[in-house]
Amino acid sequence: MRVRNKPWASEFIAENRHIAIASPENLKGKWQEYFGNENPIHIEVGTGKGQFLAGMAKANPAINYIGIELFESVMVIAVQKVLDAEVTNLKLLNVDAADLTEVFENGEVSRVYLNFSDPWPKKRHEKRRLTFKTFLSLYEQLLKKGGEIHFKTDNQGLFEYSLKSFSEYGLLLTYVSLDLHESDFEGNVMTEYEEKFANKGQRIYRAEAKFLNE
Repeated sequence: MRVRNKPWASEFIAENRHIAIASPENLKGKWQEYFGNENPIHIEVGTGKGQFLAGMAKANPAINYIGIELFESVMVIAVQKVLDAEVTNLKLLNVDAADLTEVFENGEVSRVYLNFSDPWPKKRHEKRRLTFKTFLSLYEQLLKKGGEIHFKTDNQGLFEYSLKSFSEYGLLLTYVSLDLHESDFEGNVMTEYEEKFANKGQRIYRAEAKFLNE
């Protein structure tokens, strides 16, 4: 992803700390308390500009959503999306995916969304893919027993790799679509990338995988 610097991003984020949480490690194990309810917590790793989670939060007020985004210059757009959606069940964290266990307690999360992640196509970059086994191990720690990963991509190579990675790790594939927008799947909320690719007629792949650690 090419990220353009936004000199005003830090100030805008600082003005909206009720959305973009500072020092999220202080809330580890306390996220439901912070939201003020006992609703399940769903996270999106690599939330980008925030369209997906803003739409999900609006459609599902009984779920708490947390978006994880590494780049502040991207997250600032997501902050504005949350403001525009006028939802209170969505927060954003400017942290690295590799540090998820520093901000979430074991079993604190019910679902992980991975949408249009960087495919890192070169073999030497395999460990950077968000469906690589080390990341799956991280998600397994965060998720409650029987927790799920919901995954979408336009990249066939990454999709095939991810299905293999899920299977080898021991996850149960509960849903697979090779052409999401031509399927009977209901309730799909699109990301910015998804809209762009779909408008070009590109196929969207989707899978759901469940950890068998009940």
